[in-house]
This record gives sequence, C-alpha cells and structure tokens, in this order.
Amino acid sequence: MVQDTLISVFENNYPMIIIFTVVIVTIRLAYLLSRKIKFELYRELFMLAFLLYSLILFYVVTFQDVNYGTNNFIPFKEIMRYEFGSSFFIHNVLGNILLFIPFGFFVSFILKTKKPSYIIIVTFITSLVIEFTQLLIGRTFDVDDVLLNIIGGFLGYLVYLVIQVIYDKLPDVLKKTWIKNIVLILIIIAIIVLYFSTTLWGILR
Repeated sequence: MVQDTLISVFENNYPMIIIFTVVIVTIRLAYLLSRKIKFELYRELFMLAFLLYSLILFYVVTFQDVNYGTNNFIPFKEIMRYEFGSSFFIHNVLGNILLFIPFGFFVSFILKTKKPSYIIIVTFITSLVIEFTQLLIGRTFDVDDVLLNIIGGFLGYLVYLVIQVIYDKLPDVLKKTWIKNIVLILIIIAIIVLYFSTTLWGILR
C-alpha cells in the first residue's frame, strides 16, 4: 500500500521533484560557499531527504489520499470502525502511522533531543495543520488521523533512539565523516535500486 503510493507519487510528480531538488541544492551550495561553511555530504543529503519527504508527505495527504466522508471529532470513532487486518484498516490506520514514522525520525535527528514531548508536540501541530487544511479544501477533518500520526511520529522517535544507542557504542573510526557519507550513499543507492526493481517487476508482472 505505502509502496504503491510512493511509486505513484514519483511517477506523477518526478518533474516537480527534480526541479525542487536542483533549486534547493543550488541555493544550499551557494549559501555554504558564501558563508565558507564546511560541507558535510551526509548531513546535506539527510536534510535534502527530509525536505523531499515533507514535499511527498504533504502531497499525499492533501491531493492523493482523497477522502470526502464526514468530519470526525470523536477520538477512536473511525479507528474502531475498521475490521482489524482489512484493507480499510491497513490503509487508514497503518497507513497514517507508517507515513509519519520518517517524520518522527527526521525531527528527532534535527532537534537532537531524547525528550519525546518535543517530537509529540511537533507531530501534533503538523498533523493538526494538515487536517485543518484538508477541511479548507473541501476534504474532511478526522481527529483519529491526528492520533495515528502522533503514534507514527513517536515510533520514528524510538527508531532514532535505537540508532543513536547503536551509534554511541561504535568505535571512533566508524564515526568519521567519510564513513557516514559512504553509509548514507549506500542507503540512497539501495532505495533507488529497490524502487526501480519494484517498478520493473510490476510492469513485467
């Protein structure tokens, strides 16, 4: 479900994504050069990934994931309506959680905090803005989406904590910048290969 959504987003919006990426990278490089700030590839790639993720997330929740039902201001009302394991449960419950796990991870990395309250507040405000925006464009407001997004953000925070604990226990040689650069590049290559192999498999199938 999430995989199909991402494939659809990239197929329909790759010109916008390419233009956005080139513009942001150009401005960022110009800023670093003009301020004579040290360039760290892994950090720049990570921040670019966060911006692209945010762009895709907001596109999905405002344009692609369309729902023209009725507004829901009662917590757990919609969640309890779906049968566990059904397609509606996977799409509306698990989908909302999974979409915000990267958000919680990115925000935790940026804030460098081990206090979950900050992540919960940021996720709550972001999700609330999304829901009110949906209301303004003729969609629906669902308080359960806010709750599920907060759960996703918190899980992303836990992922960050686990990675941070593992990182702290690594030997100093593995904490060098060039190692971080290589690891992040390999992750990006793996994601690209996985995306194209999945798309090709879908076409051949």
